[in-house]
This record gives sequence, C-alpha cells and structure tokens, in this order.
Amino acid sequence: MALKDQVSEHITPALQQAGYFLEDVNIVSPGQHRIVTVIVDGESALNLDQVTVASKLVSELLDEATFMGETPFTLEVTSPGIDRPLTLPRHFAKNNDRLLKVTQTDGVVVTGRILSNTDTDVTLTVVEKKETKEVTISLADIKRAQVEIEFNRKDGDK
Repeated sequence: MALKDQVSEHITPALQQAGYFLEDVNIVSPGQHRIVTVIVDGESALNLDQVTVASKLVSELLDEATFMGETPFTLEVTSPGIDRPLTLPRHFAKNNDRLLKVTQTDGVVVTGRILSNTDTDVTLTVVEKKETKEVTISLADIKRAQVEIEFNRKDGDK
C-alpha cells in the first residue's frame, strides 16, 4: 500500500471522531526528508484554532506510526483553499449562497449562486439578460465546479 494511502487510512478515523473530514494527503520527498501535507475540512470553514487541533491530532498519530519509518518529515495541516474544486455534496452545501462557475461534461458553462443542493444535484440561481431563473445540474454532469471570488458583493445582493 502506498504511503499516502497508509497515512490516510491511519488518520481518517481520529479526524472524523474530532468532527473533521480528510480531504487529501500529499507527500513529497525532496532529498532525505518528507513533507506531508494533510488537508482537512469541516461542516463549516475551519478557523485557525480548529486547524491547530487537527494538526496536533495528526502529528501525534504520525509520530507513533511505524510505517513512517526513520525518514524525518515535516507535517503541514491546512484547510482547502477557496480555489479548490467542489466535488462532494457537502462541498456545495457548505458554500450555499456563494457564486459558482460550473463547467458541465458537455462543455456548457453556467455561473450562478448556489440556492440548494442534494446528494445528486445542485440548484443555482442564474441571472441572464436581467432575468433570474433556477437551473438544476446533476452532479454527474459536472466536469468542474469552482467558487467565484466576489470582491464587491453588497449585503442583500443575490
């Protein structure tokens, strides 16, 4: 089993018990050293204190793990950035009311505000030619979905 998979399997239960989701593990080995990056998420955006708690938890687990061997490593624990593609139903739910750019598998691009989602689809409020409509897209038809950064959104803007 690859080291990335071993790390994921080892830390996932403890992270879940603490209320976090393991998003990804990346391991690079420059020279005689490893850099282990663990990306964790929560039901809502994580604050620095929560990332610190997750970091301590993962650090303790990896320090005790025999599969890490004798190679020294640096641990980095972080939360996913705003530029991370949305792939799971909980990603869409967490970003409710945010502006989303969706590229569908057929190449059609739709930009709209997340109105709601289920385990199988996402509904966006789309404004086209001053007309507002709701568009529901199946998650299976999404090639890429990414939150659009808004700098000038006013409270109450939809």
